[in-house]
Amino acid sequence: MAYKVAIDSAAGGENNGATGNGLIEKDFTLLVSKYINERLNALGIENFLVRSNDETLSDSQRVNIIKNKYGTGNNVIVISNRLNTGNLNGAEIMYPLRNNSRLASSIATNLENVGQPVLKYYQLRNSNNTALDDDYLIRNTGQNQTIAIDYGYVGNQSDANFLKSNYEALAEAVVKAIADYAGVSYFPPDKEGYYVVKKGDSLYSIASRYGTTVSALKSLNNLSNDNLSVGQLLKLPSSVSDEKPEKEPPKNTYVVQKGDTLYSVSRKYNTTVEQIKKLNNLTSNNLSIGQVILVPSIDSGTNQITYTVQKGDSLWAIANRYDTTVEQIKVVNNLTSNNLSIGQILIIPSSSSYVNYTVQKGDSLYSIASKYNTTVEQIKKLNNLTSNNLSIGQKLLIPT
Repeated sequence: MAYKVAIDSAAGGENNGATGNGLIEKDFTLLVSKYINERLNALGIENFLVRSNDETLSDSQRVNIIKNKYGTGNNVIVISNRLNTGNLNGAEIMYPLRNNSRLASSIATNLENVGQPVLKYYQLRNSNNTALDDDYLIRNTGQNQTIAIDYGYVGNQSDANFLKSNYEALAEAVVKAIADYAGVSYFPPDKEGYYVVKKGDSLYSIASRYGTTVSALKSLNNLSNDNLSVGQLLKLPSSVSDEKPEKEPPKNTYVVQKGDTLYSVSRKYNTTVEQIKKLNNLTSNNLSIGQVILVPSIDSGTNQITYTVQKGDSLWAIANRYDTTVEQIKVVNNLTSNNLSIGQILIIPSSSSYVNYTVQKGDSLYSIASKYNTTVEQIKKLNNLTSNNLSIGQKLLIPT
């Protein structure tokens, strides 16, 4: 069952709700609701905010908004974020007579895990008709799984201070409970300590990458076999959760040509067969014509610029102009011959660095060269200029 979540913020508009010790219920609950909304979006759980701004809504209006948006089915979770008046210390969670305590209990556990004591999670019957829920929102949302969360007491200064300083942690506790209940893979906001499975991954490759073992990964993630699926979220052992994946080298793409082998491509890019296989998650050395593969850049410190081929250009002249080689230009652009056509766009690797400069009124090649500590001849050579004439707005590459 795919669950949807309606997130309600108590009070609003002309109704401030519970206030005390620097807390205003309408503001606090909206803050918590927006956080839950953003995190559920990140987890891929459909949801919406019943109140997205500071507006006045009656209880009946809230019920109608939820019904009109998601209906009254049991695939809808309604989270009503609230604050309590009084001087007690702790959260309280109310759930419907029609539902079991599983979600409420999970929220309670998670809130306590982040430091907020939970006084109770409970059901409350209407005093006039004990067959009905006492809470209006819970009573009137059909078969929705409606949970009312009072995060704490505004009259208790210690409670209020904790709520103000830890609202994100409290909201995240609710997010985790919803994800677990809905059967959706949960990950914390920064995914610290988790790994998202990619194409070609295996438990062995992940374990090797993070300095752990296949057995440890299987145990931590309750896996009964070695099968993985792309996009699956794996928790990493705490001993390696602070480690970052090894930094991958910069990459280019290469289109496999007739006669290519992994060995010949690796020689061309000054790398190894194993490195190319690792970058592309290849399990064999087989290649097919037209296959696009990732290859390490020739030099991670190499600068790249784009160049439009002009009449009379040759690969040798361009390579000489940009302090590179014909072979490097051919490799980066996947050229199989030295032939060029006018207007062709080339990527030029160079060990030199450049800045882009737009010619201003009063500029001359001499003044620009002096400004960048270079020479007129270098600028002319780099930009294929045959004279010293410049025009306002002209784009130049300047060696630095």
